[in-house]
Amino acid sequence: MDTLVSRAPDSSEVPVDWIGRARALRPLLEEAAPRIDAEREIPAEVIEALHDGKMFRLLIPRELGGAELDLPTFVQVIEAIAEGDGSVAWCLSQNSVSAMTAAYLPAEAAESMFGRDPRAALAWGAGPSGQAIEVPGGFRVSGRWSFASGSRHANWLGGLCPIVAADGSKRLEPAGGPMIRTFVFPKAQCQMVDDWQVMGLRGTGSDSYAISDVFVPEGCHFLRTVPAPHPGTLYRMPLMGAYPAGFAGVALGLARAVLDAFIAMAQRKSPRGLQPMRDSAAVQSLLGIGATRIASARTFLLQSLAEIVADLAAGAPLPGAHELRLRMCTTFAIQEAMAVVDVLYHEAGATAIMAANPFERRFRDLHAVAQQVQARRANFELIGQRLLGLEIGPLFI
Repeated sequence: MDTLVSRAPDSSEVPVDWIGRARALRPLLEEAAPRIDAEREIPAEVIEALHDGKMFRLLIPRELGGAELDLPTFVQVIEAIAEGDGSVAWCLSQNSVSAMTAAYLPAEAAESMFGRDPRAALAWGAGPSGQAIEVPGGFRVSGRWSFASGSRHANWLGGLCPIVAADGSKRLEPAGGPMIRTFVFPKAQCQMVDDWQVMGLRGTGSDSYAISDVFVPEGCHFLRTVPAPHPGTLYRMPLMGAYPAGFAGVALGLARAVLDAFIAMAQRKSPRGLQPMRDSAAVQSLLGIGATRIASARTFLLQSLAEIVADLAAGAPLPGAHELRLRMCTTFAIQEAMAVVDVLYHEAGATAIMAANPFERRFRDLHAVAQQVQARRANFELIGQRLLGLEIGPLFI
C-alpha cells in the first residue's frame, strides 16, 4: 500500500502566522455568535471565511496542501478561535483532528479526498457501531453514529465499526480481539438525524447519522495505529491524544474571553448599594486569582505539548510518562477554565444572565466542553492509579 511521503517545508515559502490569522477572525465570529447559537449551526459566511483562511487544513499533511501544524501551535489557533465563538472552535478542532485521517489512508485515497478538494471537511461520531461486511473490492457498511460535530458543513463522514466476513463470521485481530476499522464515506450517502438539542455548544450541530449497506472501497478505511503510516512528527501522536489537546484550547479560549469581558464590565459597573467593582478588594482578588489560574493551566498545557512533540520528533513513541502528562494537562486545563468562569459568572451578578451580554453563552459552552469524556474528573483517578503503579491500560486509544 502506497502511503504519503513527508515533505519538509519549502524555505522559500513565506511562513504563515496561523495564530494571527485566527485572531483576525474574532470580530466576524463574535458578530455571528448569537446566530450560531440560535440556528444551531455555523453560518455559510463563517464557513467560507474559515475555508478562505485554510483553517480546516491545519493538521493535513503538507504534501496535500495542509499546514501540518505542531500541536502547541494548533492549540493556540483553536484557543484564538474560541475567544470569538466556542462552537466554531469546537468544530474546527474536531474537523482538524479527524482530517489527520489523511496520514493513515493510502496515498491515492488521501489525494482524492483531501488533495484535490481544498474545501474538504471530515467529521465523525463516537464509538464503534454497525458492521462492515467484506465484499469484492471493499466493504458494505451499515451503522449509526452520534455526536458528529461539524457534520453540517462536512462533505465526508466516517465511522468506526467491526469487520465481518462474507459468511457472517467476525474478523479477529492476531491477538484475538475484534477487527475494528474507521471507514470514510461521502456525507451524501448518509441519512442525517437532527437531534442536537442541547444546553451549550449548540452551534456545533453535532447530529447523528446513519448509513445502510453503503459500498466503501478497500482504500477508504484505516486502523488507528500509532504512529500513522505517514512519517511526519504530528502523526506519531494518537488521534485520541490530539482531540483533548484541541478541546483544552477551546476551554482556555472561552475562559479568556469571559475574563476579558469581566474586566471590561468591572471597569464601569457599580452594583446597587455597593462600591464600584473596580474598587472592591474582593473583586480584585478574585480577578487576580482567576487570571493566574488560567495562565498556569495554559502554560502547563503548552509546555507539556512542546516537550511531547520534541520527543516524538526525535523518533520516540509516546511513552507512558508523556501519555500520563498529556492526560493531566488537558483535563486540568478544561477543569481550571470552568472553575474560573464559574466564579466570574457569579461575581458578574445579573449582568451575566442577560443573553445580550458576553457571559451566559460562553458559560453554557464551557460547561458543555467540560461534560465530554476528555474533561471528566474521573481522569484524575486514572492518573492517580497510574502513579501508584496500578495496571489500568492505555490512557489514550
